[in-house]
Parts: sequence; structure tokens; C-alpha cells
Amino acid sequence: MLAHRSIRRALRGALFACCLAAPAWSGAQQGYPDKPIRLVVGVPPGGTIDLIARTVGQQLSQQLGQSVVVENRAGAGGNIGAAFVAKAAPDGYTLFLSVIGTMAINPSIYKQLPFDPVEDFAAISQLTSVPQVMVIHPDIPAKNLQEFLAYAKARPGQINFGSGGTGTATQMAGELFNSVSGAKLVHVPYKGSAPAMTDLLAGRVSAMFEQISTALPHIRSNSLRPLGVTTRERSPAAPDIPSLAEAGLKGYDVSTWHGLVAPAGTPPAIVRRLHDEVVKALASPEVKKRFAEGGIIPVSSTPEEFAAFTRSEVERWREVVKSSGIAASVD
Repeated sequence: MLAHRSIRRALRGALFACCLAAPAWSGAQQGYPDKPIRLVVGVPPGGTIDLIARTVGQQLSQQLGQSVVVENRAGAGGNIGAAFVAKAAPDGYTLFLSVIGTMAINPSIYKQLPFDPVEDFAAISQLTSVPQVMVIHPDIPAKNLQEFLAYAKARPGQINFGSGGTGTATQMAGELFNSVSGAKLVHVPYKGSAPAMTDLLAGRVSAMFEQISTALPHIRSNSLRPLGVTTRERSPAAPDIPSLAEAGLKGYDVSTWHGLVAPAGTPPAIVRRLHDEVVKALASPEVKKRFAEGGIIPVSSTPEEFAAFTRSEVERWREVVKSSGIAASVD
């Protein structure tokens, strides 16, 4: 499989090297974009990922003078959408919203992927960093992280945490928590974060690592108790909640991230144009306001930085998956 993929990439690279030499293609780059751009999202409509895609897409549409149409191609943990974009023409008109689950975690969860998260894409820029927050049901007799750890360690294998499903960022945050803290929380996967949150609120699971925008309303109503945000620093959306690292879990740092990529072989001039427009979009008052409302932190990076970051995330989560014993047999 890897050999076929390498051959495919080599042929594609040779083909587009020839195209780059053609004056007509050079002219097409100069006129880019001259038609609508498709932004593929690997999840159904609704939720934070879709919100980010539509917010950034709308702003890019205004800046580029062409529609950026969000297309939801959901399934297989985002793999369907990613594979579709990996095979698309590398002309800058089909892009993918890169996310931590699909691009950094799935390579260790799935036995085979129809794409390589680094080699089959041209990185454009990171877009966001979204903190999660660890929350527990109020019936758990713990007011802070240290009390919870004492309670959980006295009951190894008896305290569970819900997630949006096997291999999701919410599960990985819990598995890393187990690894760093020495706790033995038991993972309970759901088909999405919404049913997991429903069961947490009902007390059928004890804890959850959830995106802060979703958890905050329940925290403010005292339906859930926060123990800490998962990023190294506190979240601007909830400055009164300490980070887990600050609360005593040294070295713990997890954020759900999103970025923008194009198919490998996309001309550097187009990648650079898209990068510059993304940086401008993330600095716009409209995007800043929308993101702040959802506890989303805008983050831009160079294409080279985002490619290197993706590589490092693939390696990081491979180690977490290995240590957690998650069966890499999901198809």
C-alpha cells in the first residue's frame, strides 16, 4: 500500500511539475481564484468543527471575491472527507478542514488509511486551538483535581469517563490523563459527544473531557463541576477555571486543533495566497468575535510550521494510543 502511494505521489508530482512550467498554468495561478472553492469537512453539519469551517469560509469568501462552499462529507472519523480531498485535483479549489482526530489520531487507530495525513496534503495554516475541560458529575465527592485523584486511585477501574467515541480527541484527553496521573479511569465510548454529555448529566458516567464551549453552560448552572481545562494555560472563555497542569497534573497539555490543507502538489503560489488570506481572516473582528463566543482560540502558522506540527502530533498520539492499549482495528 505504501509503495503504491509513493508511486502515485511521484507520478502526480512529475505531472504537476510539467504543468507548472506551462505559461497557461502560470496565468491560472495569477488569476486564482476565478471560481468557487470547496471546503470539505469530515463531520456532519453542526458542532464546533462545522462552525469553524463556516466562519472561516465566510470570511475568506469576502476577502477572495469567490464563494467558499462548505461541503460535509462525514464518516469513518473524518477519513472519507480527507481521502476525497487527498485525491482531488491540486489546483486550490478543493480544501480540507484538518482536525486532530482525523489527521493525528486516526493513523494510530485505523489499520489502514486511504491517505497519508502529511504526505498527501499541502499544509496551509493552523486555524484554531480549542481547550477541553475536565468535568465531573456533582455526586462525585471531589471539589478539585487532587481530591478527585485521591478518590479515583482508591477505586481503580471503578470510575468511568464518557467520550464522543473511540479515537476521538475527547477519549485521547482521558487516556493521556490516565497516563500522566496514574489514575485508571475506564473509557465509555458514545456515538458523539451529545449522548455522552446526556449520560454525564444523568450521572450514568462520572467524568468527561469536553470542549469548553459545550461544557460551560452546564458548569455555570452547577450541573457539572469543572476540575481544570486541558491546555497548559487557562482559557480566556473561563479564566476562573485552572488548567489541569496548574492544578497539579504537570506536563498535561491537550487542545483540539483545526487547520487548513490542500491536496499535495498544489502550487506553492496558491498555498501562499491561501495562507496570507487565512492569516488576514483570523485577525478580522468578525472571526475573532465568533470564535471568542465559542471559546475558540485563533492560531495561524506558516505552511512549514503546520506541516511540522501535524507530524509531531501524529507521533505524540501514536504513543498515547500504544500506552492505552486501544485496539487499532477500527475500519
